Amino acid sequence: MTPVRSLARAMLSGIFVVSGVRNFQNPGRLVPAAKPVTDRVAPLLQRAHPRIPTETEALIRVNAAVQVGAGLMFATGRLTRPAALVLAGTLVPVTIAGHPFWNNDDPVARNNNQIHFLKNLGLFGGLLLAAADTEGKPGLRWRTGHRIGHSRRSVQRAVRTARREARIAVRSASTARRLPG
Repeated sequence: MTPVRSLARAMLSGIFVVSGVRNFQNPGRLVPAAKPVTDRVAPLLQRAHPRIPTETEALIRVNAAVQVGAGLMFATGRLTRPAALVLAGTLVPVTIAGHPFWNNDDPVARNNNQIHFLKNLGLFGGLLLAAADTEGKPGLRWRTGHRIGHSRRSVQRAVRTARREARIAVRSASTARRLPG
């Protein structure tokens, strides 16, 4: 891993680790803003699995714990692509609940929330880029195509060899029939 990638990952994950720890320790301050979003998500979670917690404070803590875990994995270079996708996923409800600028009547609050919304959108884009980054190594699509091409060439080579061997066998049998004895 290059030093630039290491530094960029640490910088990008820092906000998730720090805010995740803060939100895990004190989720109560976020409950009023998160309540409208969690109220919409709770029925979906209940249908998915009845034992999943649906209380707003519990969901905030789960999101915070996931941000801390994925942020640390991303910063340390462990499973960086999946960690980046998980972080991007945790950013969606946080942005919708925390920065609904479309609901603000006060121009100052609207502007502030819009700036934070766009900042989170930029973080989301950076995480998507990180999720697609193969660090200069061939991606799964290229490796699969390469393997298929290699297999195809191997099969073609085997077919040519079998045909050549068959022609040699036919000639040998023909020659053997002409020999006395």
